[in-house]
Amino acid sequence: MAYLADETSRARRADPRLILPECKSILVLGTPYNPPRPFALSGASAQSKRADAQEGRIAAYAWGADYHLVLPERMKQLVAFIETQVGGPIPNRWYTDTGPILERDLAQQAGLGWIGKNTCLINPRLGSAFFLSEILLGLVLDPDPPFATDPCGACARCLDACPTHCILPDRSLDARRCISYLTIELKDSIPEDLRPQMQDWIFGCDVCQQICPWNRFAPEADPAFQADIPLRNLTEDLHLAPEAFNRAFKDSPIKRAKRRGYLRNVTVALGNQRDPSALPALESALEDPESLVREHAAWAIQTIKQK
Repeated sequence: MAYLADETSRARRADPRLILPECKSILVLGTPYNPPRPFALSGASAQSKRADAQEGRIAAYAWGADYHLVLPERMKQLVAFIETQVGGPIPNRWYTDTGPILERDLAQQAGLGWIGKNTCLINPRLGSAFFLSEILLGLVLDPDPPFATDPCGACARCLDACPTHCILPDRSLDARRCISYLTIELKDSIPEDLRPQMQDWIFGCDVCQQICPWNRFAPEADPAFQADIPLRNLTEDLHLAPEAFNRAFKDSPIKRAKRRGYLRNVTVALGNQRDPSALPALESALEDPESLVREHAAWAIQTIKQK
């Protein structure tokens, strides 16, 4: 993710007035999504258990609508309300995981929570299952006090539970090993040494949030982000043509992985499940037009046959 380190992005993160010269306040918002309960799966209740070995896990935030499509319209409405209250237009700009700003740091300064050992922002009442969004305003607002304590204490459950050991003791994260990065942001081949550690995650990963004690208190999702994606049958998904993939994940965050990345993830999950009944579908994927899919299907076939 080198785009985060370019000079322009670094400068804008250091000074929001390079984004909005009139900026006087930043309004930071949190919107809850489906709580990542232990072993929860897409399209099912948070306590459901997996019924089929050929089903894959999807991060809880991706069960509902794509927040990139929902939250900007809400922020637009909120700005309109503020302008009504002050009696005129206000310079503004808003973001939700789309701009060169440090969302978690701003949220901590705004009092929404603390940055936990798993690098997620954690609120003592909401846990970590919420989206962050920000509105830069050319309006002076009374600031909330920053969240100054560190309730993680001596707990290290997230570090111990991470399948790829990407969470480091200094509260940083090696994105190159993170399952969320590997299944979403990485556009090329997944390193072979990491594939067995990815378990059956096909989009994102919730392990460090599932294990976090603070998520026992997470509320239900905002209605826009309620689970509505059914459980995915992995062998069936290997046959998704481009048009069918776009229909299946219309308005879903999963579409971000694109068909080639999603099917790459599916083949790795099937390889890790080591179910011989998946071999016909994987062998069919050896004829997929995408070389990325063919490569990982071959790996999965070899992994299953070595069982």
